[in-house]
Amino acid sequence: MQYNCFIIHYAEVALKRGNRPYFEKKLVKNIKSATKGCGPVEVDRRWGRILLMITSRTDVDGVIAALKTVFGIAYFAPGCIVDQEIDDIAAAALASIEGHSFETYKVATRRANKHFHMNSVEVNIHVADLIWEKTKAGVDLKNPDFTVFIEIFDDVALVFAHRVEGQGGLPVGVSSRAVLLLSSGIDSPVAGFRMMKRGVRMVFVHFHSAPYTSTASKKNAEKLVEILTKYQFNSTLYTIPFLEIQQHITSIVPGPYRVIMYRRAMYALAEKIADLSHCNALVSGENVAQVASQTLPNIRAIAEDVSLPIFRPLSSFDKKEIIAEARIIGTYETSIEPYEDCCTLFVPENPETRAKLPVVHELAAKLDLEPFYAQALENMEEKSFKFENTK
Repeated sequence: MQYNCFIIHYAEVALKRGNRPYFEKKLVKNIKSATKGCGPVEVDRRWGRILLMITSRTDVDGVIAALKTVFGIAYFAPGCIVDQEIDDIAAAALASIEGHSFETYKVATRRANKHFHMNSVEVNIHVADLIWEKTKAGVDLKNPDFTVFIEIFDDVALVFAHRVEGQGGLPVGVSSRAVLLLSSGIDSPVAGFRMMKRGVRMVFVHFHSAPYTSTASKKNAEKLVEILTKYQFNSTLYTIPFLEIQQHITSIVPGPYRVIMYRRAMYALAEKIADLSHCNALVSGENVAQVASQTLPNIRAIAEDVSLPIFRPLSSFDKKEIIAEARIIGTYETSIEPYEDCCTLFVPENPETRAKLPVVHELAAKLDLEPFYAQALENMEEKSFKFENTK
C-alpha cells in the first residue's frame, strides 16, 4: 500500500478539556522533533486526530521508529487520506490488505460526517464484500485476524489497517521540569522514563568521585542520558564532583550513618541545581527496602531538609519489574556495564537501616558542608544532548 499519511490517535490528552489545545500543540511539537530527519513531513491537527502527511521521499520506517518514542500517543497507523467517494475508500481499503495473509477480518467504519450517503453499516458491508471477493477470508466481528479501519470526516476519509501502539501518557513538557538524581545503575533511568511519561521534562544530575574512582560512571551516565534524550529530544546533564564532600563526611560521621549523610548531601546539591534550572521537583530511583539506605526511616532522614517535592516512581516495584522496563526502554545494557559508583566509595560493612533523627541532626550540626557545596558547583560539568533521528 502506498501510504500518504500517518493517523495519530491520543487518549489522555483528549480528556484535558479546556487545556486540550495546549496539550495538542505540545504533542505536535514533539512529533515534529521526533520525526526531524525522516524526510518531508507535515503535521496537522484535525477531527481529534493528528495527521502526519508524508511523501514518496519520506522514510516511513524512520517515522514509525520515531513515533514509538513520543509520549502522549495512544496508537498510530500508516494509512491514506482519500476523497470522500466510496470507490476511493474501497480502493484504499483493498490496498491496505496487500501483503497480509489472514483467515478472518472485519471492516470498522466511523462516520463523523452524517451527510455521507452511506451509513457505517452500509460502508462496512460494501467494503467487506470486496475484500471477500479478493481473499475469500471469513468475517469475524469479535476477534478478527485483520481489521480495516475507515473514518469519514467532512469531505475526506481516512483508511488504515496496521495500528502501532504508542507510549501513551502525556507529551513531555506539559508538566514542567524536575531534576533526576541519575546513577549509572538500572533504577534511576527507569524512574526518569516514567516521569517523562507523565509529561515531566528531566534535568539530569550525576555525582562522581574521580579520581578515586574511574571515569566509567560518568561515561555510563552520558550514555544513559543519550538514550533517554530520544524520549524528550533535548537534555542537560550536570556532572558534580563528590569526592571532597565524601571525605569530609567520612572524617566526622561514624560508619553506619555515612551513606545517609552522603545522600542528604546529594539531595542538597540536586535542590541547588533545581533552583538554577527552574525545576519544581526532584526525582529519585529509590525503591523501598531494596538497599540499606532505602528503608522508610532512612528515606525520611535523607529527605527531611529538602523543600521541593521528591518523586520516587519505582517505590513499589520489585527488581524484576525494573529490569524488564529498563530492557524495553533501552537502558539496561548500559546500566550493567562495569563502573565504580561514588555510592560504593567509603561504604561501611554495616550501614544503619533505621536512622534515628536525633542522631542525624547531631551529625549534621557537626558538618559544615556549604563551602564544599559551593566548590562542587563551581567545578561541575554541564553537557547538552540533542536527539537526532538517524533511522
